[in-house]
Amino acid sequence: MAIMRTYEYQVSDRNGKVVKGRIDAQNEAAVANRLRSMGVAPIAINEVVTGGLQTEIKIPGLSDKVSTKDLAIMSRQMATMISAGLSLLRTLTILADQTESKPLQKVLALTRNDVEQGGALSESLGRHTHVFPPLMVNMIRAGEVGGFLEEALISVAENYEKEVKLRAQIKSAMTYPVMVFCMAILAVVGMLLFIVPVFQQMFTDLGGELPLPTQILVIMSGVMKWLAPVLAVAAIVFGIWWNRHKNDHAVRSRWQPLTLRIPIFGNLFKKVAIARFTRNFGTMLGAGVPILQALEIVGETSGNYVIELAVKDVQENVRTGKSLAAPLANHAVFPPMVVQMVSTGEDSGALETMLKKISEFYDEEVEATTEQLTSLIEPLMIAVLGVIIGGMIISLYMPIFSVMDLVS
Repeated sequence: MAIMRTYEYQVSDRNGKVVKGRIDAQNEAAVANRLRSMGVAPIAINEVVTGGLQTEIKIPGLSDKVSTKDLAIMSRQMATMISAGLSLLRTLTILADQTESKPLQKVLALTRNDVEQGGALSESLGRHTHVFPPLMVNMIRAGEVGGFLEEALISVAENYEKEVKLRAQIKSAMTYPVMVFCMAILAVVGMLLFIVPVFQQMFTDLGGELPLPTQILVIMSGVMKWLAPVLAVAAIVFGIWWNRHKNDHAVRSRWQPLTLRIPIFGNLFKKVAIARFTRNFGTMLGAGVPILQALEIVGETSGNYVIELAVKDVQENVRTGKSLAAPLANHAVFPPMVVQMVSTGEDSGALETMLKKISEFYDEEVEATTEQLTSLIEPLMIAVLGVIIGGMIISLYMPIFSVMDLVS
């Protein structure tokens, strides 16, 4: 990817007024061309040299990330401006100047330069695979070829808006149990490291034999003194490793199938994957993407390795001339209802409509499941936390009941 530099400029507008500002571009010539396209006359263009405290701090793997929400907003704004009659170059210029995401801003500026030099929008977006997913690039390419770019962008925006909503529902279901689980771990570790040793010294001074639960707690406290630092370092190392390798084929093939078998949450993850697969598949077919090409992309975007393998098998069967529904029935991850609706859609010529109906059904199922899980997990986690902390407190105070006998 070409290096973007920041330039300060002075221009004269149509009224002869001098205006100053900053802009990101590859070189001074690109800055001058962009300013002229905005209807102003460049007077001075100077590169901004930053350093020291002005240097932008970047966190690897975080600072350069563009969220799905950013893509949804960008697609919606782009579709609105194009439908209003703005040129593609003007649209990209406005988006690059207005977006709040710095990484997206830089990529849009590069895309604008590519389009200005005669490149296609989809081709320019496809050069930045770390920002624009294949699903988005292929849908825009189909819109360009078919002459319905505005409709393709609206479909992309709607697809990503639903994806953002789906992720928000998952987070709402997972946040509470995860937070309670972390609080329980911190409470247990804190008691073992700081509270139990105080009681242990008191019991030692008093003498006598400790009850079995208290002895177990004292042993755990001694182990935790050296185990806690090891676990903390291991957690940090695992977090770094996971961030780098979670999308590797070998890793995904092992842990993603297990997510579908997790008690309570496995069914939720399955519904999420099916909703994502059918929504992306239906959106791509509606945008005019060929079915084989669409299958190749939506398998990866489903977010689960089991469905990805199943879609690859479906793709091979479709390539040999077989129907879409028949190979789907061979994979248990797809419920009979999904297979039947896909079959009906094929027979009636309304496959796109049926896929969207399936995705809407499972979106509603995910929402209902998250509400049920939240209602179920809240009292369950409170009870578990109460048993753990309460059990430790009882174990600590059991020797107190015999303190008077020991003193006498």
